[in-house]
Amino acid sequence: MAREHGIFDHDDELAEAASIARARADVAAGRVYPHAIVAEWMETWGKPGRTTFREWLAQRDG
Repeated sequence: MAREHGIFDHDDELAEAASIARARADVAAGRVYPHAIVAEWMETWGKPGRTTFREWLAQRDG
């Protein structure tokens, strides 16, 4: 019996190129955060009062 292909078994070169272009635009526009800050926010996952990254960042920097 032949194995069915999953959604990740096929390369979508156009989608990958578009994703890379969006990422490069974000970097060029400064819409990035250091790994250490994102890791700090991720430590809040699964804990009471967890908020979105933007909310957490506003509270952290507020």
